[in-house]
Amino acid sequence: MKKIMLICITVFLSTTLFAQEIKGLKDYYASYFPVGVAVSLRSLSGPDAQLIVQQFNSITPENDMKMGPIHPEENRYNWARADSIVNFAQRHGMKVRGHCLCWHEQTPGWLFKDAAGNTVTKEVLLQRLKDHITTVVNRYKGKVYAWDVVNEAVADDSSHIYRNSLWYQICGEDFIAKAFEYAHAADPNAVLFYNDYNTERPQKTERVYQLLKKLVDAKVPVMGVGLQAHWSIYEPTEKELRSTIEKLSSLGLKIQFTELDISVYPWEKNRRAKQADDNDAFTPEREQQQLEQYKKVFSIFREYKNVITGVTCWGISDRNTWLDEYPVAGRKNYPMLFDRNGQPKKAFNAVVSF
Repeated sequence: MKKIMLICITVFLSTTLFAQEIKGLKDYYASYFPVGVAVSLRSLSGPDAQLIVQQFNSITPENDMKMGPIHPEENRYNWARADSIVNFAQRHGMKVRGHCLCWHEQTPGWLFKDAAGNTVTKEVLLQRLKDHITTVVNRYKGKVYAWDVVNEAVADDSSHIYRNSLWYQICGEDFIAKAFEYAHAADPNAVLFYNDYNTERPQKTERVYQLLKKLVDAKVPVMGVGLQAHWSIYEPTEKELRSTIEKLSSLGLKIQFTELDISVYPWEKNRRAKQADDNDAFTPEREQQQLEQYKKVFSIFREYKNVITGVTCWGISDRNTWLDEYPVAGRKNYPMLFDRNGQPKKAFNAVVSF
């Protein structure tokens, strides 16, 4: 009898410890908001896939739903990669954020030109945008719960609201409202976001606010704002982050942090070569600063759970990150909550200890 009881206790303790070991970000934040991750097709197998399922309950295709990859020619779509990502999410009961329907980068070569190589008219470009959005959103209707409809349309230059992209040069600001209208018509149940970066810098916050207020006042079906959260151990400050959340949510919009990573280097915009004095070691000092930054921002996220409806990490672990190549090619970065072996970092423990 004692032996049976001992076996039962051992099994119970082993099961309990196993359950504790596999508790993920999604579980710690179950009463707050979904916690997502950006994925590629290659990450849907092996150790990365295990980590995704264990830790997250939402996924975003990092590149495979962008216009260039998914719609390389006017009459041809590449569905295979995006379909595989959506199917993976469905098999594992995960939400999908669609990213993104309209952007000035990663656009296919045919989009802005006619057969003779001339720039298309506004009417032609808007029709192409409508056809693209309608086709993509319809394909994933009921499977993709939210879309980044327009990405990065606000200028970095504080003297202008709108980025001087080809979209803007040909269509003026009208392409923004139209993109939301096309997406809403294709899937009235999808949650539609405007998405941008550096939104915590006060002047950029103001320009994003002006754009969104104009859309909201015009009854354009924008429902939320995605704040990319490509941050560093040096920014944003607590005041900047709180101010941004409060200002943008005052428009009645939901907030999502859509592309979270915390670089261990100061922010740089322009690409440059790696220099001899670029120390790319994950030093104890950087580790501690990153821990404190992650702890701070997640504490603020929890505080604003009434308006924040999702947080997505822009990468799975430090093994592979776009920040290894941008802005400094070949400089190793360590921006995620999991290390190069997929193990939780000290910053992870800080984020889940509350």
